[in-house]
Amino acid sequence: MKGLNLKSGLKVCALAAALSLGMTPAFAGEGHDHGDAPAATNSNGPQRLPDGSVFLPKPAQRQIGVRTLIGTEQSLPRGLELNGQVLMDPNAGGKVQAMAAGRLEPGPRGLPTVGQTVRKGEVLAYVLPSAGSLERANQQAQLAELRAARTLAEKRLARLRDLADTVPRKDIEALESEVASLGERVQAVGGGLSGREALVAPANGVIASAHAVAGQVIDARELVFEVVDPQRLRVEALAYDASVANDIAGAYVPVGSGKVALTFVGAARSLRDQVLPISFKAQGDGLNQLAVGQPVRVVVQTRSQVKGISVPAVALMKNPSNQQIVWIKTAPERFEPRVVMVAPLDGAAVAITAGLKAGERVVTDGAGLINQIR
Repeated sequence: MKGLNLKSGLKVCALAAALSLGMTPAFAGEGHDHGDAPAATNSNGPQRLPDGSVFLPKPAQRQIGVRTLIGTEQSLPRGLELNGQVLMDPNAGGKVQAMAAGRLEPGPRGLPTVGQTVRKGEVLAYVLPSAGSLERANQQAQLAELRAARTLAEKRLARLRDLADTVPRKDIEALESEVASLGERVQAVGGGLSGREALVAPANGVIASAHAVAGQVIDARELVFEVVDPQRLRVEALAYDASVANDIAGAYVPVGSGKVALTFVGAARSLRDQVLPISFKAQGDGLNQLAVGQPVRVVVQTRSQVKGISVPAVALMKNPSNQQIVWIKTAPERFEPRVVMVAPLDGAAVAITAGLKAGERVVTDGAGLINQIR
């Protein structure tokens, strides 16, 4: 009995020793750190402060290209963005269509290609009219009758001229007129059989579209060529509010880093698909970047004014609450977010109407990177 108790005591002691060894902390050997130690924070790096502002050192500002603008309150024209489309000027271009069905033949310079410069009145192609066999036979029969009648009239005129002393002058003049009329009719019918229609350029410009191939058979009123003057284009904008047409002070089309100035021509007096078409005349150096039929964004500046601070549209950011904010530089290395209210000016700038004071520095470049600092 005593031997059994002694064995049980030895087992308990061994279990206690094993548990005590298992509870002792184990340390990794040299060069085998598992990264359990907390990382040290860099207080000199870019970071978001507890109050929501951002600490950004000067070297980091230069790296991300931070630029600021001193806000100035002023009266600014309110802007609208309208959908538009580039059209040809009806007085500086046109369409070339065939009057009758026929077969295309090249002009003196061959068939023009897209982008080729043409002059007004220049022959671009010919259309050889197509006619049925029965119609052509009737025309040939009519031409034969007219030629016979003209020959007979010329012989009668020759006899009357020989008898000019005994024949009244009015009879001779009447026969001369008949001979001339028959000759013109022969030319007209003969020209209809063997003639061809010349397709000429309606204006100076370039070939915007070409749908012609030598030997091609086309129908009447089919579009063959389209001529456009690239320096004289129109832009048609679509407004859903009819009152916009009476409040236009200026407009332009953003093109790349520049813009094409527009001159207001007029507005329609009837709706088209529930919108009001407004016509503008385009001018400027950026016209060579526009093509007929191209959809564009038209920025219209109205006569109504809005009081606020103009800033670039890229300066607007969103906070976690989905509010519009701008970043204000309050110290050399400190930036604060500011919730603002804006009004549209044009495609590149907005007017801050509330939330910003005049004289504060607004971040215009690099605001997106500042907004991402956590």
